[in-house]
Order: sequence, then C-alpha cells, then structure tokens
Amino acid sequence: MGANSFGRRTFLKMASLATAVTATSAFANKEKVLRDATEEEIKNPFPGSKLIKTICMHCSVGCGVIAEVHNGVWVRQEVAQDHPISHGGHCCKGADMIDKVRSTNRLQYPIEKVAGKWNRVSWDDAMTKISNKLLELREKFGPDSVMFLGSAKVSNEQAFYIRKFASMFGTNNIDHVARICHSPTVAGAANTFGYGGMTNHLGDMHNSKAILIMGANPAEAHPIAMQHILKAKEQNGAKVIVIDPRYTKTAVKSDLYCRIRTGTDIAFLYGVIRLIRDNKWYNKEYLDNRVYGIEEIFKECEEYTPEKVADITGCKPEELIQVATLFASSTPGALIWNQGWTHHTIGSSNTRLGAILQLLLGNVGKSGGGCNVLRGHDNVQGSTDMGCLADTLPGYYGLAEGSWKYFAKQWKVDYEWLKGRFKSKELMEAKGNTLSLWKHSVLDESNAKYNGGSPIKALICIGNGVSTVTETHKSKEALDKLDLVVFIDPYVNDSAVITTRNDNMFLLPAASQVENSGSVVNTGRSTQWRSQVVEPLFESRKDQEILFDFAKRLGFYNEFIAGMGKGDNFTWPEDATNEIARTLKAHGLTGVTAERLKKHQENWHLFNSSTLKGRGIAEKEYYGLPWPCWSETHPGSPVLFNTSLPVSQGGMGFRTRFGTQRNGVSLLANEGSAPVGSRIKGGYDEITAKNIEELAGVTLTAEEKALVEGTNWKTDTSGILVKYALAAGLTPFGNAKARTIVWEFIDNVPKHREPLHSPRTDLVAKYPATKDIPNHFRIDVRYESEQLKEDWAKSYPVNVISGRVVEHMGTGTETRASHYLSELNPEMYGELNPILAGRLGLNDGDMMWLYGTGGGKIKIKCKHSLRVDEKSVFLPQNFSGWWSGEDLTYRYPSGTAPYAMGENSNQVTSYGFDQQTACPEVNCSLVRIERA
Repeated sequence: MGANSFGRRTFLKMASLATAVTATSAFANKEKVLRDATEEEIKNPFPGSKLIKTICMHCSVGCGVIAEVHNGVWVRQEVAQDHPISHGGHCCKGADMIDKVRSTNRLQYPIEKVAGKWNRVSWDDAMTKISNKLLELREKFGPDSVMFLGSAKVSNEQAFYIRKFASMFGTNNIDHVARICHSPTVAGAANTFGYGGMTNHLGDMHNSKAILIMGANPAEAHPIAMQHILKAKEQNGAKVIVIDPRYTKTAVKSDLYCRIRTGTDIAFLYGVIRLIRDNKWYNKEYLDNRVYGIEEIFKECEEYTPEKVADITGCKPEELIQVATLFASSTPGALIWNQGWTHHTIGSSNTRLGAILQLLLGNVGKSGGGCNVLRGHDNVQGSTDMGCLADTLPGYYGLAEGSWKYFAKQWKVDYEWLKGRFKSKELMEAKGNTLSLWKHSVLDESNAKYNGGSPIKALICIGNGVSTVTETHKSKEALDKLDLVVFIDPYVNDSAVITTRNDNMFLLPAASQVENSGSVVNTGRSTQWRSQVVEPLFESRKDQEILFDFAKRLGFYNEFIAGMGKGDNFTWPEDATNEIARTLKAHGLTGVTAERLKKHQENWHLFNSSTLKGRGIAEKEYYGLPWPCWSETHPGSPVLFNTSLPVSQGGMGFRTRFGTQRNGVSLLANEGSAPVGSRIKGGYDEITAKNIEELAGVTLTAEEKALVEGTNWKTDTSGILVKYALAAGLTPFGNAKARTIVWEFIDNVPKHREPLHSPRTDLVAKYPATKDIPNHFRIDVRYESEQLKEDWAKSYPVNVISGRVVEHMGTGTETRASHYLSELNPEMYGELNPILAGRLGLNDGDMMWLYGTGGGKIKIKCKHSLRVDEKSVFLPQNFSGWWSGEDLTYRYPSGTAPYAMGENSNQVTSYGFDQQTACPEVNCSLVRIERA
C-alpha cells in the first residue's frame, strides 16, 4: 500500500473522525468561531455513546453493521469484524448507510399533490383523505379496484402485516419486487426440489471445488458474497467459471469465461448436459435413488451438439466442451445465478434446468454444491416468505379454501367474515394482479372481467419501485389514469415524478429500517435481527404504524391485530415475530422466535462462517436458524436436502410435494436415501394425522387424535405431528425424489425458446414463444402474437443487457440521494463496444438516443467498453429522474431530488413476461441507437 493510499477500514475511520471533529469543534460562543478539538475530545468525542448491532439495508448478503449512537443521534458507523457472514466487509453502499438515514433529501413530512403543486399536509389530513377515497372505491367498484405493492425493504413482520392488510381489505392484488426479480427461481426450484430458496449458504462455497456463475455478477451486485467466492478460489483451489453476455468484474476473477447471447442459457445448459450424458460424467447412483425423470432430459438435450449450441448462443464449440469438462470433473460444484436467468419469458425454465444440472452431478444436498441463488434486496427472501405476493398466502400456502381457513384460524378471525371481505369466493381463491402486469389492468379495460368487473383504480405503494418494470412509459400512462396514488417511502419514489397527474397523489414519509427493529432473511435463508438504531427522523412513521392507522380508519383494526393474541397490549415487533413462527409451518419457521434471533445477534461472534455452526452457548445451532427450523430446539438447516445429517441436525431429503407416484412410477426416494437416523430408510409421504402413527411408530392418545384430526404437518397448530416426526428422525414434509418433469407447467421439461424480440429471426420458427396466455394473473398476455408481430431485429438491431452498478441499489432512489455514492457514479450511460460505436458514429462521451420496441426512448451518454460485444449495449438499471431527454428535477418536492440523475433504462426495455410467473423479460430487449 503506497504512502498516499489507504484501505476501506482506514477510510471509514477517517470519515468517522471527520464527523466527530465537526460535531465537537463548533461551540455556541458569541463569535460562532471554531476551535481545535482537545486531545481528549479527539480520543472520546462522544462520551457515553452506545454501540448497536444491526444489519445493512441494501442487498441480500446481510452484512453486520455497528452503529454508534450519542444522545439519540447516529454519529459513527463501523463494520462488524466478527459477523459470520460479512466478516468486517462492507461495499461502498454499506459503508454509507449512516448517510442514507441522516440525509436531508428524505421525505420529511406528508405531501399531497393538488392542482399540480406539492402541498404539505398533516398526517391526519392525509390519512383521512386516503381512507375515505379507498372506502369510496371499495364500495363503488369492489376491493379488487385497489392494487397494493409491498416491499423487500421492510422487515418480515411488516411484510407479513402488509399481506394481511390486503387480505382483510379483500383482495389478492398485492405484490412486490420479488415478482420481477426471483419469482422464476421460486417457481423453478420449488417445482424441482420442493423449496424455492438458496439451497446452501454463502460461506458454504468455501468447500466448493468449482463455482459456475451464470446470469449473476456478484462482484458488483453482491460484493461481500464475492469475498466468499474468492476465499474458495484462494484457499480451496476452486475453479471459477463465468458464463455471461458481458465481461463483468466477476468474470475478471474467473478461471474460465465464456460469452453467450442473452436469452440462450437453456441451449448452453443442454449442451453441457449432453456432454455429461455422453461421457457418463453424471452421478448414476444419485439419479437412480433421488431423481425422477432424467431420461426425458437426456432426450431433450439430444440436438444440442457443441456446433448447434455455438450457432444459437454465439460461443465457440471448444468453450462449451471446456466448461462441461471442468465443472463436471470438479466436485462438489456450486451453481450461482441471479436475475440474468430470471428476466426472460422462460426464466422459470432457466432455473429448473440449472437445478437439474446440479442433480445430474449429485451436487444438491451436499456441502460445497447446491444452487446458490443470489437474491436482490436485503429482505426480498423474507418478504417472499411472508407472502407479499399475488399468488400465495404467507409461508407459500396457496389460495385454496383450506389455506384461507387455516389463516383465519391463525389470525383469530372468523373465516366467513374474512371471505365476506372479498367480492366473491372465486376472487378470494384467484391469483391477483402483479407488479409486472398491473398497468395493463388500467390501460386495457378488457382485462376487468378477470378483476371483479373493474380495472384497477388505485395504487397503494409501500417501499417499492414502479419504474423497475419493462416499458416504464406504459407505467406512467397507468399512473396518470388512476383515481388515487399513494407512495409510502423514506424518499420520494421516482414514479411520483414520472407521472404528470395533478391531483389525488400522496407521499407519506416512512421511517427507514434502522428506525425500526425486526427480522430479515438473507439470501442464504438465515434470519437476522435488525435492531433499531435511532428514532424515526422528521415526521416519518414506521410502516406498521401507518398500517394500523389505516386499519382503524377502514374498520378492521381489531381483526388486524388479533393474531398477536394480546389485543392492544402487543409488543412490536416481537409478538408479530412469534405470530409468524406459530403460523408459517410450510417452510419451517416454528423455531424462528424473536428470543432466539436476539440471542444470535448478541453472540454472532460465536458462529463459524464456513459452516454457520455455533460454539459455546450457541454450539447446537446454526447462525440465523436457516429455514426450515422445525422447533424451538431445532438448529436450522444450512444445506437443504442433505441426507448425511439427522433431521434433528438439519438433514432432510427432497420434499414430497407432487404426489407419491406418477403414471405408475413411484416419486418417493429409494431405499437407503433417507437422512441419517431416520426410522424409515427410504421414501415416505408427508406427515398427516392419518399416517403419523404408522410412519413414526407411535400411538396417539385420544386427546392428541382430537387435536390433530384433519390436519397435516403444515396445518397442525398443536405441533404434535412435527414433534413425533422429528422424534422418529422423519422430515415432516416426507422424503421424495426431485423431479425433472413438471407436468403443471407449459413446458413439462425446460425448452429453449427465442425471446419475444429475438435478434435471430431465423431461429424463431424452430424455437418459438409459447401461445398467448389468457388470464395470466388477471391479464391477457401476448407471447406468440408479439413475437410474430414484425421482424423486430430489422428495426431494432441491438441487444440490451441490463444490470446493477456497485454504487447504487435497485432504482437508486436512496443511494442516489447520497453525496458520496453519487460522486462515485453520478450519471446514466450505456456501454458500447467501440466497433459498434464506430459504426454509429459515436465517440466515447457522446450523447445517444436509444429507441425501444414499445415506443419508449432515452438519451444517455455513450461509454466505449470492450466488456460488451459488437451487437449489444449494457444499461445500468439504477437511474431515474430524467424522462426522454428531459431533466425532471423541477417535479420533485423542494429539497428531495437525488444528487445523481439519469434516464430509466426500462423506458426502452421490451414487452415480455415469464410464462409461469410474469417476471418481465428485461434482459432480452432490442433497441435502435442513434447519435443525439
């Protein structure tokens, strides 16, 4: 390190010292002059301050943060050197978390837009007007006329209550950002294994011999996760393989890099699988005992020779062979993916085939292996678990009558009352509108027939970006048309500036997450307690307090809080945490109590990074109690589907979720494939009141039989079924085979399909999009008709690759309000290969227009880069504040505009949605580029 250079920790200390000197050197004497701080003041600038452990509010890694608070003010921030996940690591966003909270750019008080002007209003006035309008719309058009958007930035407790709020309002029109990031992961992995989360955890990659990264760029999107990858490479000799359309900063650290065309991952994976099949590199014993239907995959991969794959994907045949050879020969091998896989019409097929590749090699359920899905925001895993979604209740329970009856019981309300809140039983049990598609309910009223006869009339948005979806200009049109728009955020939601509506729009200042306390789940399924650092600043309110106020005004407050079981005497968030633990059994949260989580936070220094195992007073637990955590004595499950451990220590087989046989063939695991210590050595069905005695070898008392009658492990509130299952070494969800065939999906086995806006028109006939889908989350969605509408590549010849930059998070609403982060990355740009730029007459730094297939356009700076090929442009997804060449700063309420502004890339991303989950096809768009 040079004499004039300094490291990250030195930088943090210097920043803290600067804060301290500024705070202690200004004294209120008559002259208002500054004096030098004394030596003692420099040593101890904040006497009596306290240190508070909390969790970063940015990405899903879940880094530890130490906040120093003096007289109620957050004065300094330090990394948590002993945190078992981050180990003293911070990216630039995490290092600046203190300023995110203290920024004066925050929304400081409620604001209403009246006659095109922002007016400050009182909380009572705003809440009264909003509530009255909601009641009016509900009465006139029905509860489905309102769309609720929850958040991945809130705690589990708040997310659980947001979903409960929508349910008691009477609608399934509730969604959040998980829809547009990893909904295809949940659908793909859950329909293969039984659960849709990351199978292992970040530290477990220390045990990998190979790490295959596709559709992910952890060096920039999850920098502290990248440290675990580098540790595996440096200490365990792991080979890092990166497959990506762009030569990312992650690819720089790879042992083998291969560039492919965006949207061709399935063709590439089938090429790898074919080579594994032909060379017999697969784990036959594992496949025979624990996997159903691999023969169908072997049939499907037949056509994908190295030459065919090269033609479709753009890679070289020898590169494909190198990838397959290296990954198959280096076990255990971990697979990492992110939104580069999910943002496609076939995103759910991408994730399924990745999971199947890992099954083929026997890498699932093994330390160092697994499907290591990198989730996006800090609690997007938790908010997904909490069911802030249009197609599930909390805990991945469905929308059928039985699920609603179970939740009515757990929420301590009458089922008939809850059913009566909906317009009909049919709508109560039907999937709602989504974050990705809600605008089409507003803009095309023919979809109203799926939504109770009414289009969406109001949007209540809690901590969620609306501009994160393709074709943002269509979102603007929908926002302009609504009767009511409410944004609840610590900062001004950029969509409030995009819309040109003049009335009936409210901005309510929410407290930041370190002005709250509660639990959050990181990408590896570990739940962490995030402590409140300071009281809410300005006039901001905590999200749950806003919900409670609305519930009172809308007439269901008593029902809303009943589930905590204490009337008005509840303690937030602990009573909500424990309500969740009592209720969400399907993915095993029974043991995740507030008391245990606080104990883990207090003693996080006792947990091992590579295994998550505790020592000392925590020796029988894994950090964060990674779900499933079946009871208050269960340690958690750091590696899903691991049969080498007893169930009592986190072991399990694959979930019996798809029946016990298919076409006369058993779907249960073979003999010898059960977790260590299991009473049953082979496969078995999920535990129910009917089979518990036979499977667990017990005899229930008459009282126990009465308590569990008609229930299964997911709905037994007594805990008897799970107790006896665990005692017999059985996993409550059974022990089955993973499946490669999903008979409920449009494509039973994953199929390569060309993007709706394909640059290879010659391949569309052979690999066409699926047929148009009516009533896809209450919207008629185009697939085949959109693909065949015109020769898109003729008018829009450049591929779009979209992704994060390390300095900003999500839409950048909060990070672009930071002086420090804005200085590091101040403006929107597009990366162009110099060859393509030369053809277009664009020098580095020139301004250029990009035109999208849906009619949107953006004006951005050209940045020459060899990281992209000659047919593509890379666009950061983290900017907003400009609109088709116009600076929108003047539209922000005074003093709230971010420092870094730019065009939103989604103005030019194309129409298209995952055929199973409606995740937008952000990464397969086409544009036309012209010099500005």
